[in-house]
Amino acid sequence: MTLGLINANPVVHAKKERIPRTDDPHPVHPLDIYDIVRDIRDPEHPYSLEQLSVLSEESITVDEKLRRILITFTPTIQHCSMATVIGLCLREKLKNFFPPHFKVDIKVAPGSHADEESVNKQLNDKERVAAAMENPNLRQLVDECLYSSEL
Repeated sequence: MTLGLINANPVVHAKKERIPRTDDPHPVHPLDIYDIVRDIRDPEHPYSLEQLSVLSEESITVDEKLRRILITFTPTIQHCSMATVIGLCLREKLKNFFPPHFKVDIKVAPGSHADEESVNKQLNDKERVAAAMENPNLRQLVDECLYSSEL
């Protein structure tokens, strides 16, 4: 948790009810992905990404022909310094859930961040992600967001 809040008063939404799907023939479904990542805690607030509307069911797309998963998230403010941390949390949470032939892209929603191009480049560069996750302080922050029991 950061000492000075960047967005001191975020809008908090109610969590949606989980709806189990058993009759879906698709091996990778956007709602399954959403269920995996919706409870990740925001790095700055004790709320989930779902509660802050950083993620939604509609922000995840799957193209099985291209074997591509795209997750688009919307930071709560345009100059959010935690956008890369949120992206790292998403990537870390998803890294063991999909067949290896699927490519996972994580991006900030168009127009939702002042440094959109740079954040997207960082989040989809394997070497940068690996280097970031080797930083013990950053690794601890990501782990706190992923494994927090406060939600």
